[in-house]
Amino acid sequence: MLTLVGIELFKIFRKWRSYIGFIAITILIAIVEIAIMIEGQRSINFMTRDLQQSFIFVGSLLNSYFVSYLILNSLAIHIPFLITLVAGDLLAGEATAGTYRLLITRPISRSSIVTSKFLAGIIYTFLLILWLSIMSLGLGTILFGTGELLVAGSSGIVILANNDVLWRFFLAYMFAVLSMGVVASLAFLFSALVENAIGPIITTMAIIIIFLIISAINVNIFQTIKPFLFTNYMNDWRSFFDSPMDTAEIIKSTLVLAAHILLFYGAALFIFQRKDILT
Repeated sequence: MLTLVGIELFKIFRKWRSYIGFIAITILIAIVEIAIMIEGQRSINFMTRDLQQSFIFVGSLLNSYFVSYLILNSLAIHIPFLITLVAGDLLAGEATAGTYRLLITRPISRSSIVTSKFLAGIIYTFLLILWLSIMSLGLGTILFGTGELLVAGSSGIVILANNDVLWRFFLAYMFAVLSMGVVASLAFLFSALVENAIGPIITTMAIIIIFLIISAINVNIFQTIKPFLFTNYMNDWRSFFDSPMDTAEIIKSTLVLAAHILLFYGAALFIFQRKDILT
């Protein structure tokens, strides 16, 4: 299986589209951090305008942690498209290239083919989020340094100490890998259904946009639907920055997202096992 996954990763990074995500993240973060260098202090002053009447702030709250937190907030909107560019092509790309028959002639089962491609897609997702974290925290530290983190938590404004932040970011990025893994596995499922990568990319993004809109609209009929939408849990990485953290909610969100990944992977495996790829 390790050999198969390695082959699939080689096939992924052989295509130029696989680098679009890394390039886009690099450019986006550079633009955002330069903009925050110019205008960021205004945001800090706006968020703390009430607190400044009662407290004196020592040091700068405009630092790499604050910038990285802001960038993470765009996760559910921008990153999914970059992931579907690759995940939607994992199986459909073989159909487009007409290489399904060549795959079957190898002494491996269909389940091994599906699993290796799926794992390669998850690894690609992990690498993309890893690059996001390196660029956010790394470039942010160079430009702004480190310090306390100011966030708007569920219970109000929370200021986290400098030595109480990094482990929270580590867990938040791991949760981000899980939530984006749902996106990758959904695109992978649609990739098993069609023979062109455009369909899975468009369909996956359409579903995410629809689910996000439903989750954002405060209408009674949507309140009963929201608990069943995976997009409702994708931004729960913010819980890691609450003080105290809602551990029960984090565990619930983790289990729901993991269940979606297994469900989409299982459905893709079921479909591919019965797919006619010889005609």
